[in-house]
Amino acid sequence: MKILKFKTNVNCDGCVAGLRPFMNRIENINWSVETQNPDKILTVETEEVTEEEIIKAVSKAGFKIEKI
Repeated sequence: MKILKFKTNVNCDGCVAGLRPFMNRIENINWSVETQNPDKILTVETEEVTEEEIIKAVSKAGFKIEKI
């Protein structure tokens, strides 16, 4: 299992709810956003999904994302 971390602008529970449908389309991942962290860290645990797939999904949801 690899752990990917990204800095985002997912600020609140409402933002997480908006992101959820896009992230849930990606199979075989566990994800969470630390909205209390100033950098709004998105953590993804996966065996096979690439960083590019995560970045694409978050961007499609309308959020900014960058690899840490």
